[in-house]
Amino acid sequence: MKHLLLLAAAALSSPVLAQEAPTPQAGAEAPAADPARVAAAQAVVDQLFPTGTYARIMNGTMDTVMKSAMASVGDLPLKDLAGIGGVPEEQLKQMGDGKLKEMLAILDPAFDQRMDATMRAMMPELTKMMTQFEPGIREGLTMAYARRFTPDQLAEMGRFFSTPTGALYASESMVIFMDPEVMNRMMAMMPEMAKQMPAVMGTVEQAISSLPKPKTFEDLTKAERARLAALLGISEAELMKRNKSDKRR
Repeated sequence: MKHLLLLAAAALSSPVLAQEAPTPQAGAEAPAADPARVAAAQAVVDQLFPTGTYARIMNGTMDTVMKSAMASVGDLPLKDLAGIGGVPEEQLKQMGDGKLKEMLAILDPAFDQRMDATMRAMMPELTKMMTQFEPGIREGLTMAYARRFTPDQLAEMGRFFSTPTGALYASESMVIFMDPEVMNRMMAMMPEMAKQMPAVMGTVEQAISSLPKPKTFEDLTKAERARLAALLGISEAELMKRNKSDKRR
């Protein structure tokens, strides 16, 4: 299940949720704290990311996108998912050609209904949460635009956004990344992503191979155990009990 959600999240890592900052332009290095520059950037952000944008995204397309993502992940071969999870190559060779949805049909026959109910319950709450975060995102976008573009460049954007075509582009620029045409192609990438992930994780393992291994519970000093228990808000006895329970799993 963890891999299912991780892959869905990877497929949904689109610019609408985490936009990459535009490449700084020559002459755009003036400090963003300049009030005139910030004001010019704010006017652009008001057109590109007006208040209520996240609600529009979440209510308009996110539910459909998530359902499509989960359906696509269900079609992933179990062997590929196991490879992502670090299952040794020898073990992978012994696995069949089944898909994740086939395993879920055995382990959780009500999986589809469970996911539908989860999405119906979760989306309104996520909409409220993202709407709560929206002012901070708008502020961040304003400062980013102010830092990367000159007042003249920002004014030129504003003039374009004041035209019919520009206004339409501004209103759609954020949500267009959730268009079915875009998302369907992102979903199509997922099987290949799953195949390549074991190699990626192998590169990561090599990069961290020289680092010391994380400490086990037995490696901790008495002071470290006491501090860890305090951080978790439990007694040292409870900490030890949980450690023993984890070992038995």
